[in-house]
Amino acid sequence: MTHAKLISIHLAGLLFFVATLSLFSPSAKADPPLELTGFDLQVKDIAVKCRDEITKEFERLLAMNRLNQAQLFDTFYVPIPNTYPQKYHTQYDQVTDETLRVILDKYLDMDKRFIQVIAVDVNGYIPTHNSKYTKPLTNDADYNTANNRTKRIVDHIAALAAARSTEPYILQKYNRDTGEQLYDLSVPIVIAGKHWGAVRIDYKPK
Repeated sequence: MTHAKLISIHLAGLLFFVATLSLFSPSAKADPPLELTGFDLQVKDIAVKCRDEITKEFERLLAMNRLNQAQLFDTFYVPIPNTYPQKYHTQYDQVTDETLRVILDKYLDMDKRFIQVIAVDVNGYIPTHNSKYTKPLTNDADYNTANNRTKRIVDHIAALAAARSTEPYILQKYNRDTGEQLYDLSVPIVIAGKHWGAVRIDYKPK
């Protein structure tokens, strides 16, 4: 086989690999964000208030030395044995269980259309979830998926778009793994000048 043909084959293989990677990469673009109307504007205001309260709580934890920045931005996810879907611990999730859940639950209770109010890191990790999604684990994976959603990494396209965006807000529509079609409004969380993740509020269409 000639040298020119070998180069052609290698280039073709490289292009195929890049094209395939773009289809499956978590950074692939989600659908264009939606415009805010009516109820969405109310959700945005609530998300901003929730984000501000969580930001203050993170800053308080840092000031009290209950956490340091390295711990708060920890992305070394340690698998929790015998959990499916897989769950993970970090250096800070047990602290946020004590401090953030009450905040998240307060905002979840603000409207009956809200499905979840969560704070996620830039990789879609949920260190602490609402109380209604932190029920005891069972041997039933479907039950666990619906009722114990904490400490998971949710990395579908819409989730990562929300987690990694530094825009003032994003509104998306997506299909949850429980079969529901939901709106997702997110606002970024920035701690000490560094992007930590986002507050996400998921809610039902009218």
